[in-house]
Amino acid sequence: MKLLFFDTSPYLVFIFPHLYRLLGLCNNFAYVVMLSAAHDILEKQESRNETASTSASLHVDFQVGNSSNSSIYDCNPVSTAAVLLADILPTLFIKVFAPFVIHKMPYGVRVLFCAIMAATSFLLVSFSSAVWMSILGVIFASISSGLGELSFLSLTVFFSRSVLEGWGSGTGAAGLIGAFLYSGLIQAGLSPRITLLIMLVVPIIMFISYFFLLVCPPSLPQWRTKETEYAALVSEDRQQLLDSSDDEEPESSTTEDQPTGPLSFRERLSVIRGLWRFVLPLGVVYLTEYFINQGLMELLFFHNIFLTHAAQYRWYQTLYQLGVLLSRSSLRWLKIRKVWILSVLQMLNAVFLLLAVRYLFLPTVWLVFTFILYEGLLGGAAYVNTFHFISKETEDRHREFSMAAASVGDSLGITVAGLISLPVHTYFCSL
Repeated sequence: MKLLFFDTSPYLVFIFPHLYRLLGLCNNFAYVVMLSAAHDILEKQESRNETASTSASLHVDFQVGNSSNSSIYDCNPVSTAAVLLADILPTLFIKVFAPFVIHKMPYGVRVLFCAIMAATSFLLVSFSSAVWMSILGVIFASISSGLGELSFLSLTVFFSRSVLEGWGSGTGAAGLIGAFLYSGLIQAGLSPRITLLIMLVVPIIMFISYFFLLVCPPSLPQWRTKETEYAALVSEDRQQLLDSSDDEEPESSTTEDQPTGPLSFRERLSVIRGLWRFVLPLGVVYLTEYFINQGLMELLFFHNIFLTHAAQYRWYQTLYQLGVLLSRSSLRWLKIRKVWILSVLQMLNAVFLLLAVRYLFLPTVWLVFTFILYEGLLGGAAYVNTFHFISKETEDRHREFSMAAASVGDSLGITVAGLISLPVHTYFCSL
């Protein structure tokens, strides 16, 4: 595990955030690519059933719209929230239950399982011959992303807190890079199947980055469980990393008077109760954020401009991902302790865009671009600041479990947003 890097604190402080940036990108890559890729494959299968003589674009429904739809919103028959729910529910299930049992699975086993799930999702969707195979591929991508996020956030407690900035930046970049790479390869003339097979390199990079590049502490077992005192895991080397990388952080609480051994079930429930002050604002930000993305964004359509409906939607998504990337990379320069302020601002943003959809008073698409970019900035800032302050303010003994348990906040908010977006989409499309 220490073949590639010198074991010196200043060097590790520099390299760990960059490795975590790469791990974050790889972890979320399959998740963000699967939605568009699965749609393309399903469209291709549908076109094969309808006609064998066409080789038209796989996005024809988005480009020409639903000609039979009399709604002023140029609606698609099924809301994008339906696909969102299929992509987020497995992640939510993992984040709710895994923190209570995941400590029994070593980190090496978890990462290997995530890499296998991500690779399997690409293979299933690329070679799918039925709808259920494509859906199963999306589910596998969701499992990989959910378990990976929970595990890598927990793993940050063994390194300098600066790795959180790398993780946030990497997960933010996954959306932007994944969308551009997939669209670019399709635009270059490759089929969705070949494109997805090329992307199998991402799980391989994830495997190599973790097992051959990341230098884990000796006290962290990779392939077997090992019940150790948490104080032993906070070694002298790690404390030096904390001191040299974040001078403003208070010293970690001492572990001499703390209980030893794994957390009991009662302790875990007590920690969860203390996390609600972090989880609730994060959940509200993501609820309103994905309500905009999946309930309103496809309805913010401007007629007779230089962009088609499909192109407008793609640019909305791209600008949103750009905002997330910028704000998740901002932890070094700006820290926001009162995350609830971001949740209030995001709620106001959602209400404004809801009224804009209902009364159609926005005069230009450029204003929508601005609000979508602003939405991404708020969402990314809420995510990275929430986990930064959980890591900073949680006791050493509880920190690893806290980072895993708090990750349920964004997934819970996304799930509720998907459920709300379905009737909202139906309502507007019936006008």
